[in-house]
Amino acid sequence: MTLSKLSLRNAKRQAGDYLVYFFTIVMVAALIYAFNGLIFSVEVQSLSKQMAQVPMMIVLASIVVVCIISWLVSYTTNFMLTRRSREFGLYVLIGLENRQVARLFFWENLIVGGCALVLGIFLGNFLFQVLRAIIFTLFGTPYYFSFFFSVKAIGLTLIYFVLIYLFAQLKSLRRIRRMKIYDLIYFDRQNEDAVIKTSSRRRKIFAASIIIGVLGTFLLMTDGMLFGIIGAGCIIVFLYGFFLSFASGVPAFFDKYPARKYQNRNLLVFRMLTSKLAAMGIIMATIALLFTACIISEGTGMIFRSILQNRAKPNSCFDLILSANDEKEETFKVCQNYILKNISVKDSRQYNIYLSDNDDMTDFVSSNTGYYRVYEYDPVMGKSDYDALRDMLGYPPVTLKEGQYLIHCQPYVEKVLKNWNQVISFGGEEFTLKEICTEDFAQHLYENSGNGFGFIVVVPDKVAEVCPISHVMYTVLTKEQVSEEQYNTLEQLLYNEWEHNGYDNTVFHSKAKEEADVAVMTAMMVFPLFYLALVLTMTAAVILTIQQLSETNHYKRQFELLRKLGMERREMSQALRNQFFIYYAMPAIPPVLIGVPFIVNLAGLVEPGIMVGGSHPAVIAGISLGLFFLIFGVYILLAYTSLKRNVLPD
Repeated sequence: MTLSKLSLRNAKRQAGDYLVYFFTIVMVAALIYAFNGLIFSVEVQSLSKQMAQVPMMIVLASIVVVCIISWLVSYTTNFMLTRRSREFGLYVLIGLENRQVARLFFWENLIVGGCALVLGIFLGNFLFQVLRAIIFTLFGTPYYFSFFFSVKAIGLTLIYFVLIYLFAQLKSLRRIRRMKIYDLIYFDRQNEDAVIKTSSRRRKIFAASIIIGVLGTFLLMTDGMLFGIIGAGCIIVFLYGFFLSFASGVPAFFDKYPARKYQNRNLLVFRMLTSKLAAMGIIMATIALLFTACIISEGTGMIFRSILQNRAKPNSCFDLILSANDEKEETFKVCQNYILKNISVKDSRQYNIYLSDNDDMTDFVSSNTGYYRVYEYDPVMGKSDYDALRDMLGYPPVTLKEGQYLIHCQPYVEKVLKNWNQVISFGGEEFTLKEICTEDFAQHLYENSGNGFGFIVVVPDKVAEVCPISHVMYTVLTKEQVSEEQYNTLEQLLYNEWEHNGYDNTVFHSKAKEEADVAVMTAMMVFPLFYLALVLTMTAAVILTIQQLSETNHYKRQFELLRKLGMERREMSQALRNQFFIYYAMPAIPPVLIGVPFIVNLAGLVEPGIMVGGSHPAVIAGISLGLFFLIFGVYILLAYTSLKRNVLPD
């Protein structure tokens, strides 16, 4: 048999023996190609000029992905070499040279990687369509399926894969060429050296690592970059210290509670577990680190998405908003005239936002929420302007009797203002609260440019008109969506007026522009974070699975012996299930305990009224864990099904 035929035969066997690894490489190739497709898609880039920034973020994320996958391929290649070292030793023994064996192994991996790349590109076309559909939906553009084939995207994906496999294969080539027959035959007997030698020292490090882990988690949740960096360092120390010392932690526990050692199947389960962890402590710690990064990436991506979307939502009721400190400001008039002449206006309203002579309500809201104070005094609106705006927006009319006022606010403020029972006074006249309304009303704009910030007091016109003016508002509903060119023209008018007259605090807001910003930022920040999270999860899960499935023959002999000793198949199945669960749970539990508090704390730092409903911190943490365990669970199910079928005696 020629070396080429032998390489092909071994490549087929390798793909079968390491099916989970092959599947993961196919998925990674598909993801890389799909995101490369976004870089070179003229159609996607033409959605907005700001999309020009997206390729840079995708390339940066892809560089991280390439590094991670290079490590995965290198680890798996080395693992294959370890498992097949006796086979390669026999090849040398029967007359093959080391360089021929190295070349044989190189071609085997090259064939597997090449097949994974080809399949990944075909699958990547469908993943690209999914990403394309999501982006088109974000921009509010109709989506139509079209076959995508980009030579540039394929070329960039090929470059990434060459770098990935070149790093791993050159390392293996050098190792095989330098190894002697004895080294090859006994290479599979090598285990990870114990970094911490003595049992007493390991126990101390086990306890110390827990303390450092708790400290690091708290530091991650404090303000300041320095504390965050120190916290991240503590987490890394904790994970490696924990897993390197865990093997001695379990015996120490059983020494303290000897009666539990022989309960049920504890001795069998933990003997199998500690013997495995003792040989792969560094790998387990690295996997836990990847899982931690994955959960944090998913949670951070969802938080960014919620911030972008929920900040834009309260202001999306109007298509255009223009505000200025004084209605006589020239800039305001220039922009208003352009809108009336060049944009198809459906309805519009110009009105004043006033200020009360006190800040009692602002103080009350600030002291009971995380409200950001924007106005010096409580903002006020006249009833006729309020009625006109409600009519524009299609909201039901409201009425005020003599001596009454109402509050229009965001939902999070309503919960506080329900306890507001004070009578307010204007010009010596007292008013009582009639009702609180909470529809979207452009109340999340800064710099005195909205209908209040978070809330506004609505009073009769004669009362409002004697109050000092805060700013003038001009709100517009358009017949057609404002184009990017029209927005840019208005923005340029503002800049031109500022150059001639100086900065006058005129603010212009466009619903279409804000929606485009949300879409661009989602593609630029959220997509890469989920891209990284998916690759991190698959990488860590496939290493765990390969390690577990590699012990198939060992477990089979072990359970066959237990069967001869009288253990029933049901008991063996339960012992295998318990060991399997603990093995996969070990590297996942610390990341969950670190990631969930981090996500909840990060979401809690956002201004009030944003992380509510489906964006509540607890909901985001739950969804992040759900996505993580969904992907992780697929690998667990595949591994458990295969192991149970091949290990347990009939």
